Amino acid sequence: MAGIYIHIPFCKQACLYCGFHFSTSVGDRDRMGEALARELRLQKDFFGAEDVETVYVGGGTPSVIGVTAIRRLLDEVREVFSVAPAAEYTLEVNPDDLTAERLRGYREAGVTRLSVGIQSFFNEDLAWMNRAHDAPAAEAALEMVAAAGFANYSCDLIYGYPLLTDEKWVSNIKRMIGSGAPHLSCYAMTVEPRTALEHHIRTGKAAAMDEEQAARHFRILAAMLGEAGYEQYEISNFAKPGYRARHNSHYWDGTPYLGIGPSAHSFRGVTRQWNVAHNARYIREIFSGRVPFTAEHLTDVMRLNEYVMTSLRTIEGCDLALVEKGWGEAERRRLERDSGRFARAGHLTAPADRLVLTPEGRLFADGIAAALFREGAP
Repeated sequence: MAGIYIHIPFCKQACLYCGFHFSTSVGDRDRMGEALARELRLQKDFFGAEDVETVYVGGGTPSVIGVTAIRRLLDEVREVFSVAPAAEYTLEVNPDDLTAERLRGYREAGVTRLSVGIQSFFNEDLAWMNRAHDAPAAEAALEMVAAAGFANYSCDLIYGYPLLTDEKWVSNIKRMIGSGAPHLSCYAMTVEPRTALEHHIRTGKAAAMDEEQAARHFRILAAMLGEAGYEQYEISNFAKPGYRARHNSHYWDGTPYLGIGPSAHSFRGVTRQWNVAHNARYIREIFSGRVPFTAEHLTDVMRLNEYVMTSLRTIEGCDLALVEKGWGEAERRRLERDSGRFARAGHLTAPADRLVLTPEGRLFADGIAAALFREGAP
């Protein structure tokens, strides 16, 4: 079981908050498409004989490159790798790029799941974020996705930023619940280095994010979606029964995955690698027959800490039996001991040999995980 991520490094415009690798210049779009296809062939032995169960095309904004390019990439994946018959194929799309014809083309290309970047249903909020779509386009996107026959899709929402009052946030959530979307990914606005948002806050053009507001919005979100029948299976991800994102779950359960494209990351148990985050250099190297990546070997300490961090984000939590099997009984006992103070604070429980964050504990997931990390040399 394995997954493939393909990074499309193009966007129409730069969102205020985005820290991902992308370019608003699409002059080399065709050569990039060829380079991505070539990298797939160069990486054909990455998984050995293991089947690929999920393919995720993200970015950037994959929907800016057109249906034909998406079809070619997915055909290349199926040609080069052993892909499971019931594989999940996810495509990230923005509302302003969607038409009935495009959606039909995506289905014909083999896309089985969409991830729609809604973010908000308020024009002033979308304008503040510098999104390329407006509220009517967000509404229309939901209708088009349903009409096109995509039963499996996800929508993104962002919370915890200055313009978003509690009333507006409740309205956004209600609109998503009312749409029947089977999956929601909801993220607190974060200030990434070297983004327009970071610059605006540093120069006084924008207010800083309010942690109390973000925490309040998180509690509202979890309560409303829980009442509506969504399972919070990961801190930022909510799904109706049977609609968990299979590809995203790979990142949290340690499944190997291959990243294709500039800046894309790959993981294979004890090693991690990442491609150069530079479009021109990436294309040049790939056309020369080389994948331009940097790799690192993960020590036992690194693998344990990563497992603690990712597993605590999920509803299943940290499996202590797995910790004992992989890292020894002493590590299990250490985690049981060190987690006690979080259990006493009501932020963590230990059902069935696991460490699981409580709803309130999810607000402090990163800090709790860091406190449970093992320190020292491997």
